[in-house]
Amino acid sequence: MPSSPQLTLHHCPNTRSSGALTLLAELDAPYQLHVMNMQAGEQRQPAYLAINPLGKVPALTHGDALITEQGAIFIYLADLFPQAGLAPAIGDPLRGPYLRWLVYYGSSFEPAVIDRAQKREPAPASMSPYGDFDSMLDVLVAQLRKGPYLLGETFSAADVLWGTALSWTTRFGLVPLLPEIKAYIERITSRPAFVRSAAQDAELAAAQQQQQQQ
Repeated sequence: MPSSPQLTLHHCPNTRSSGALTLLAELDAPYQLHVMNMQAGEQRQPAYLAINPLGKVPALTHGDALITEQGAIFIYLADLFPQAGLAPAIGDPLRGPYLRWLVYYGSSFEPAVIDRAQKREPAPASMSPYGDFDSMLDVLVAQLRKGPYLLGETFSAADVLWGTALSWTTRFGLVPLLPEIKAYIERITSRPAFVRSAAQDAELAAAQQQQQQQ
């Protein structure tokens, strides 16, 4: 029986790829970790640019397949390990809402947050991918208010993505720590897989810092 292709996460500690690291822990998936030092600019070197020309993490390679963009990586991994139950199957009434929230992150939340961080006005309403920051956030908070998860009682890969994203964006003051957001972050990040992956990421970051000081 042929062996399965190697699954590799290309990762820099304490970056957006930490969410993918956490998802792999939630899935209990076998994988290889290719760690780069963002502070040293390793993700911009030719070796990694040959994998992802944008020099961004996370990136996932699965045999000859390359998957970039957080939403795509989360969809791909959760579907690849269906036994973990983190992705509603095609035909499940929750599949559409699940995909909605995974895509909403990259198409609306990220652009709005970056505009806010850079103190830029959004594009005109007819051109802006997210409308305006407050409306974008109101839609998310209204969904969190229904709780406990984005799909109601069903925990999914979408919660791994959003739990990670809201944790770092509130920490940097880019998103207000509203009661609904605070409760959601605490609910998601207290999960054992989150605790384990956060400890792993901290160890990787500490090792890189020590190496740079030598």
